Amino acid sequence: MGKITILSETTKNPISLIGERAGICWGANIENKERNYKRGLDCIEAGHGRTLEYVNVELVIDGYSARVIREWYTHLGGAPTRLQASTRYIDYGNFEYVIPPKVEKNEEAKRIYEDTMRAITEAGEKLEELGIPREDSAMLLPLGMTTKIVDKRNMRNLIDMSRQRMCTRAYWEYRELFRDICNALRDYSEEWAYVIDTQMMPKCEALGYCPETYCCGRKPKKNEE
Repeated sequence: MGKITILSETTKNPISLIGERAGICWGANIENKERNYKRGLDCIEAGHGRTLEYVNVELVIDGYSARVIREWYTHLGGAPTRLQASTRYIDYGNFEYVIPPKVEKNEEAKRIYEDTMRAITEAGEKLEELGIPREDSAMLLPLGMTTKIVDKRNMRNLIDMSRQRMCTRAYWEYRELFRDICNALRDYSEEWAYVIDTQMMPKCEALGYCPETYCCGRKPKKNEE
């Protein structure tokens, strides 16, 4: 029959890795290896399947029929994937939040915005004093609250994302987020710096023209070109 070669990139300690990734979003101590291992076991036994997607498996499959490989392809999953900080267990008293630039620049608007966030914080604290579980009081939290995620994706996905999210018309916070990601990757290694500088760009830069209905003017529209 065929031959399977497990590549070195495959995760050596999958249970501990699962526990560590989950612990980040549970506000747990991830420095303790024994606790990471136990937490990983708990995730597996409780059927928290998304946490298992962080275990990396890379292998060579050689010498099998195209028919069976075609069946293998039908078992999709794993990337991109993510874990997000829990609103069920973490204490969000005095939570941090994002202030949009247009609100920040307007003194009256900023006052209203911050007063609203403060009122939500106070309401959450009062509900907790009344015995309301955190998973219910957290429903008060706005979309502007900051959060924490663990993310997994590949270079192709990032390049494709840049075509849309580096566009001038993209949502401002997403553009900032993507810029920060690019800067972090650029500092990570020389090879990443090359990828960022030559591949990460809005689609108008890649195409040479703007395909959008409403153009920002950075590049001419296709029919104008």
